[in-house]
Amino acid sequence: MKAVILAAGEGKRLRPFTETMPKVMLPVANKPVLEYVFDAVKNSGINEIINVVGYKKEVIMEYFKNYEDIDITYVVQNKQLGTAHALLQAKKYINEPFIVLSGDNIIDQSSISKLIKDKSKHSLLIKEHTHPSKYGVVFVKKSILKEIVEKPKGELGKFISTGIYKLPSSVFDDVEELTSQGVYALSSVIQSIVEKGENISTIIADSWMDIVYPWDLIHVNEAMIHSTSASVSGIIEKGVTMKGAISVGKNTTISSGCYIVGPVVIGEGCEIGPNACIFPSTTIGNNSVVQPFSEIRNSVLMNDVHIGSNSFISHSVIARGSIMAYNFSSMPGKATIEIEGEFKKLENIGTMIGENCTLGSSVIVEPGIIIGRRCEISPMKRIMKNVSSGSKVM
Repeated sequence: MKAVILAAGEGKRLRPFTETMPKVMLPVANKPVLEYVFDAVKNSGINEIINVVGYKKEVIMEYFKNYEDIDITYVVQNKQLGTAHALLQAKKYINEPFIVLSGDNIIDQSSISKLIKDKSKHSLLIKEHTHPSKYGVVFVKKSILKEIVEKPKGELGKFISTGIYKLPSSVFDDVEELTSQGVYALSSVIQSIVEKGENISTIIADSWMDIVYPWDLIHVNEAMIHSTSASVSGIIEKGVTMKGAISVGKNTTISSGCYIVGPVVIGEGCEIGPNACIFPSTTIGNNSVVQPFSEIRNSVLMNDVHIGSNSFISHSVIARGSIMAYNFSSMPGKATIEIEGEFKKLENIGTMIGENCTLGSSVIVEPGIIIGRRCEISPMKRIMKNVSSGSKVM
């Protein structure tokens, strides 16, 4: 059996992090989201992937050029019209039942295995969700799908479609029929199959997580970091206290006086401390620096990030190449954030900072603030509203 993985989209709601990379390549516990999908597919016994790419496709193809033990064929969706249109690009490679997954959702291997083993012609993984209205809500009777309602205005049900299916190759006839009418959503294709009288069985996924908004990286990282193996490959100086599951990459130095409580993942070639504190659910990317007397909690720092001394970072995401001078502070708290016309109320959120930003000394950022990429902020500033990419705050 083959797997078709849809990985062509940009992820506009995840800006500024997706301005230079597709959302499937955003790191969680120092691995791209798409790599978790590849691993789950491979571990379920599938040995061939058709990967539909588009936006910033070179980033994906370069990263996975040496991925082992599974054949990857790339097909390009030049215009990101929708999931059904993306699936259609894989048609010539499919002549048997197959599974289709989104590259920006993390799914476990056991759920994929249950889907593969299901005897039904059409099958769908579903999952209970606390906020079903932003997804396709499914209505099921005796495990058979009756209807999918995309992003309903009310809370109509508690189970959603994960967008992960097992389908026959004949589904491409249905896809072509709807896309020729300008309907490009795969959920619409599935609904049309239901209306033709076909049974689509539903299977409850064991674990499934979606990344839609920038702060979702914090929550998903917090969940996935627990599955990371503890290992220490770097240099740990005398006087370092380490508790819990901690992964330290090669050529990383943890200096004397540091206090680290896992789960924590620290990449390769990093310099931590002395006397820095890193608390649970924190990921630090490769070649990053955390200078003395800084404290980091429940945050994602991507590659090549530099944190000055006496800084405090909590519930935040800092993209690659950004530099914080000393006394930087991202205080967590309540915030209402607008993304693509949607207003989201968050209870405990820090800041989101795009790549290659430079923040001067003693900068304070209010909860929920999003700072775009390549921004410059002068010392002693208090940032109380979002900063667009390429801006200077003097």
